[in-house]
Amino acid sequence: MMKKLFLSAVLVCVALAVVADGADAQNKRVGTSAASWLLIPVGAKDLALGGSNIAMSRGVEAMYWNPAGLGRLQGDAEGMFSSMQYIADIGVNYGAVAASFGEFGVVGLSVTALDFGDIPLTTEDDPENTSGRYYSPAYVTVGLSYSRQLSDAISAGGSVKIISEQIDRVSASGVALDFGVQYSGLVGVSGLHLGVTVKNIGPQMRYDGSGLLRDARAEAGGRPTQKYKSEAASFELPSVVEIGLGYDGRFGDNLLWSVASSFTNNNLYLDEYKLGGEVGMTMESIRLFGRAGIAMVPEAENDANIFGATFGVGLGYLAPGIDITVDYAYRQVEFFDANQVISVKLGF
Repeated sequence: MMKKLFLSAVLVCVALAVVADGADAQNKRVGTSAASWLLIPVGAKDLALGGSNIAMSRGVEAMYWNPAGLGRLQGDAEGMFSSMQYIADIGVNYGAVAASFGEFGVVGLSVTALDFGDIPLTTEDDPENTSGRYYSPAYVTVGLSYSRQLSDAISAGGSVKIISEQIDRVSASGVALDFGVQYSGLVGVSGLHLGVTVKNIGPQMRYDGSGLLRDARAEAGGRPTQKYKSEAASFELPSVVEIGLGYDGRFGDNLLWSVASSFTNNNLYLDEYKLGGEVGMTMESIRLFGRAGIAMVPEAENDANIFGATFGVGLGYLAPGIDITVDYAYRQVEFFDANQVISVKLGF
């Protein structure tokens, strides 16, 4: 009874958050968040499903999508590495490990890093970069996650993320929290799943550093040139509330299938609706999967939502003592090259 009350309380709080924060923020503060790159998806499997898999994401991949799914880790431990070719030649690298500690629950550690490459350093005195100097921004997030199955049907979890951004001689840092719940067998229907997650809750971020110093020259008198600092404004994190439904089933003993959907309310962007599906085949120690999905932003103006449909495949091989999974995802993008993601996951 207490577990059901806990789940009900979480769902009520999430619903109130959506109602209170929804329409007023949208269309007014689009593009005004700090660390908006926290919303860049990771992992090929769930991206191939259009990001709709909030209710059924499992294991180390779930630390980004819904930390409650970490508690449904299969086996004693998992590790995963994922690399994405994002827009404008930006690379997104993600690594995660997780281990089960029995009745205590599952603990996971994840690291996300963006690779911008070398960018020419231009200044007021050298706008053409004749000096040949370069810099590379460093955007890194380190997350510590914990999740536990409260019963066969309910799992809950959360993450603490340390955010770091550095661009030449200015930097910003922050802390964000994620919380999630997953419920299987919703309303007594086997295979019907519900997921709720609240992500990127934390204080505002602001840049600081010597790169904000400027020379101040007195208009009169003999005062020498002095330095003054431009105070950077602070901005909110891109907090989101996501609610997802999913259903999975079988055709015979070897064919698997699932469908998933989710609704995303972003405090600094427009509502998103996501839909995805997966079919799979198991053959002794080998598993094959095909996936597709799409994320829709109905209120976005023309060309504002540059991301299109997603597609992906997966191959799993159960070797003695280790489960190896390789996933690939492809996402259509307007104006840029398509996003491509490869993930390798090891289960023990």
